[in-house]
Amino acid sequence: MGPRSRERRAGAVQSTNDSSALSKSSLASRGYVPDAFTSLLVPGTARRAPLVHRGYYVRARAVEHCVHAFLRLTSAGPGPPRAQVLSLGAGSDSLYFRLKAAGLLAGAGVWEVDFPDVARRKAERIREMPELCTLIGHFQSGGPESTLCLESLDYRILGLDLQQLGRLNVALNAAGLDAAAPTLLLAEAVLTYLQPSSAAALIAWAAQRFSSALFVIYEQMKPQDAFGQVMLQHFQQLNSPLHGLDLFPDVEAQRRRFLQAGWTACRAMDMNEFYRCFLPAEERQRMEYLEPFDEFEEWHLKCSHYFILTASRGDTLSQTLMLSPSEAFPRVDPALPSGVFPAKVVTHGNQGSNLKRYGHASVLLSPGVVLSAGGFGEQEGRHCRVSKFHLSRYCGVGWKGSQMCSWGIGLQWDGRLYHTMSRLSDTQVLILGGRLSPLSPALGALQLDLCKSEDDSTEALNVTVTKVDLEDNALSRWRHSTTEVSYQNEKYLFVYGGRNVVEPVLSDWHFLHVGTVAWVKIPVEGDAPEARHSHSACPWQGGALIAGGLGASEEPLKSIVFLRSISCGFLWESIDIHPPITPRYSHTSHVFNGQLLLVGGVWIHSSSVPGVTVINLTTGLSSEYQIDTTCVPWPLMLHNHTSILLPEEKQLLLLGGGGNCFSFGTYFNPHTVTLDLSSLSPGR
Repeated sequence: MGPRSRERRAGAVQSTNDSSALSKSSLASRGYVPDAFTSLLVPGTARRAPLVHRGYYVRARAVEHCVHAFLRLTSAGPGPPRAQVLSLGAGSDSLYFRLKAAGLLAGAGVWEVDFPDVARRKAERIREMPELCTLIGHFQSGGPESTLCLESLDYRILGLDLQQLGRLNVALNAAGLDAAAPTLLLAEAVLTYLQPSSAAALIAWAAQRFSSALFVIYEQMKPQDAFGQVMLQHFQQLNSPLHGLDLFPDVEAQRRRFLQAGWTACRAMDMNEFYRCFLPAEERQRMEYLEPFDEFEEWHLKCSHYFILTASRGDTLSQTLMLSPSEAFPRVDPALPSGVFPAKVVTHGNQGSNLKRYGHASVLLSPGVVLSAGGFGEQEGRHCRVSKFHLSRYCGVGWKGSQMCSWGIGLQWDGRLYHTMSRLSDTQVLILGGRLSPLSPALGALQLDLCKSEDDSTEALNVTVTKVDLEDNALSRWRHSTTEVSYQNEKYLFVYGGRNVVEPVLSDWHFLHVGTVAWVKIPVEGDAPEARHSHSACPWQGGALIAGGLGASEEPLKSIVFLRSISCGFLWESIDIHPPITPRYSHTSHVFNGQLLLVGGVWIHSSSVPGVTVINLTTGLSSEYQIDTTCVPWPLMLHNHTSILLPEEKQLLLLGGGGNCFSFGTYFNPHTVTLDLSSLSPGR
């Protein structure tokens, strides 16, 4: 790499600091964390999305936990050596000022290192802010060519490239960093921007230099799954690619990395585990209620792709991220795959006919005809709440897709997502629930009537949208399920669960008589399942199978319950599954050959990616099937998708899916995909 390339690369990495600093400032302004100093260190403001706030919140809490634990441990004994915090790639972080204001730096000091331009800019900003100068106390500034940009009794800012370890060692010695004193080295999203050889050298240098030390890192992992691929592409486009993720793709590889470099103990976990195990329930609930939020899939996926790690030299410091057995995060790794379901792209002919959206709904109108509506997606070159309907038709040799608009004297589609669609006839569909935003439920039920276009074309249909006069209370929900059930030879739609503006999860249910399109009361016996949303539901033996979902504490569920039809109504029954399934949500489900298929979704209790879980409904035996994506453009995100079972063809049709991937951009699955189920033997 030439000098100019290195300069461009350094500039790109420095720009990630600026973006991160603005996110931290936005985080503090919304009350997620107490921080009165970031806004003083960062010129300008930005209002970040709730999803970004959550991501930076858990990062801030994880780093805070480790730093505070280190300071407590090093100040416990009588007259310990002065504790030191060495922040590598510190950027515009306000750590020193937060610790100083909280009175946590008694007998301790903070050293910060970053690129010379970043360090000098931060020192200049501090000098311009009286509030910061007062907190530091007496300090002096280095000259234009000096490595030491700012120096006080307990705070020093150094401008150095972390890849130049010889210069770093000399500069730290000159700045008073004591190799014998207990030292915390902090690297937040820093090592991954270095070449692997430079990162390895830095880790080994720290292990050799300090006899009593704690190395804390926070950065990315899991590059190979769909979310990880979007994450990698994002940083590549910023000209600041992530390095070493292929060499250290998970927490175990990261642990081995530090132990082999000379660190004596190491503990690492992803941010889902940290969030559940180290933050009290009341604090989690406080954070979850700060802003309207409805991007759970991307929140959990972001947390599964970042980790916090502590590596220690010295027995006392190894306790930083320790848990008691009762507090341990329950890992539920699925069994080895029993087989694979090959995936294949469905070619719709032209790119504009592909279904690129998520949070939509789909329904099989008649054999070979599938209608999809709503959701957030790509339309006419922009991302928006989709107003056009999508029709997929099987034409003998393959599927063809077409886009359609609302037509005639009816209403226009209102832009809802996370609704349900139920077939009333070959040409009529009922839409229930949904939302326009996390604060705006979609109003009322809609009926879609389909008819051929004026030229009698079989390629497309016209859609008329009309409002259905139904009580809105039962419909003010989204992320719910609607399943066709039977009672006394009559068809009903069973509406269950979901969430609304007031309740984060709902546990109630309602029956809608299909013939009269009116709510009716039907007795339901047995213990009701716990409240949930983003679950799956499918019909079976006249009743409904409800699987997984997110519960009241935003934690995935593993329970499967059956609403069984009985002579006097329905009965809730729990289905015993063995081995237990990994808790999941945002999946789809179908019954095929006496077996329940749970397709895709999100789980946080396993490091693998959900494929298809197959459950024998006679024996309760569960098995896992991988999805073979060899013939499918990667990545394929199987959450917020829809699926249609084609039993005669022994196929599943997967439509749409994807999400807003944290701050990395929005991803839509570009193609409709089929899964070949022909290898699945009938359940007995």
